[in-house]
Amino acid sequence: MKIIDKDAYGKGLLAYQKGMRNAKFTVHSDLAETEKWEVATFFRSFEKMPEIEQIALNRCEGRVLDAGAGAGSHALWLQNQGKEVTAIDISEGAVEVMKMRGVKDARLQDFFSMKEEKYDTLLLLMNGIGIVQSLDKFPEFFIQAKKVLNPGGKIVMDSSNIIYMYEEEDGSALINLNADYYGEMTYRMDFGNYKGVDFDWIYIDFDTLETLAQQHGFKCEKLYEDDHYHYLAELTL
Repeated sequence: MKIIDKDAYGKGLLAYQKGMRNAKFTVHSDLAETEKWEVATFFRSFEKMPEIEQIALNRCEGRVLDAGAGAGSHALWLQNQGKEVTAIDISEGAVEVMKMRGVKDARLQDFFSMKEEKYDTLLLLMNGIGIVQSLDKFPEFFIQAKKVLNPGGKIVMDSSNIIYMYEEEDGSALINLNADYYGEMTYRMDFGNYKGVDFDWIYIDFDTLETLAQQHGFKCEKLYEDDHYHYLAELTL
């Protein structure tokens, strides 16, 4: 019988850090079939990261806030380049792993409750923008981003247009226009005998992101896009 644990994700990261190199997450969502994810993915070196993440890291300037930092791989690389980095996550296990790996400033912290401290770059990778959860919460996100960013600061983030998940055989997309935004979904991550809890997540298409960003005073530029709707964006104040 599985044990319900809100930090099953953190348990998986800790298991890998402590030597379980074949560790896998079981990932459930309301839009896709259940998948197995290698925990090793969260521990990649810069050389093994996809190009989109390498480009993103090289766009980071000044003092960096890595939100949803996970196992800390991005923060560690930036730190090794001499950057001042604060890495935050709401997973206790993730923060413990980051500290074990040598991240100097790793905190158990919700981005939306951050106050006072200022940064030059807000980094949200591996679809870290998913923390916004739903389209109607983007105004709250942009208001908070302005609070934590210095004048002229920027957001470096990736996401995907998941319209392909709704495509029919003829190439058209079947979307219920009366339902929530098609990029909104619910996830659950299990690890071993630990059953995670459901959480809301969002993938946002670039055009929608650009429109919302401009409404809140950000210039939005697409820096990269692969052949599977995955893009990198930079939003500047």
